Amino acid sequence: MWDVVYAMGAPPAEGAQGGGSLIAAFLPLILIFVVFYFLLIRPQQKRAREHQKFVESLKHGQKVVTAGGLVGHVVKVEGDEVVLEVSPEVKVRVLKNYIAGPA
Repeated sequence: MWDVVYAMGAPPAEGAQGGGSLIAAFLPLILIFVVFYFLLIRPQQKRAREHQKFVESLKHGQKVVTAGGLVGHVVKVEGDEVVLEVSPEVKVRVLKNYIAGPA
């Protein structure tokens, strides 16, 4: 029992207690947020912008793959939908947001 008391050490002197600065307390949290921003959030935003540009530039004849894995050629672009020809005489309507990228 007394081992724990000795391990704790002597109590600090009355005037020796310093609270430290508030910035020093939050500095590790701020650094973690900055690292997360540059390693995770920023690249994800860049990929989202590139995907949005790709989806907006879809045109007839372009070969694409959907999020579900269907590969086909763009036949028609109508608003927020795309008509894909996945096989001769087989056409599928897909929302633009579910086009994963070029095939």
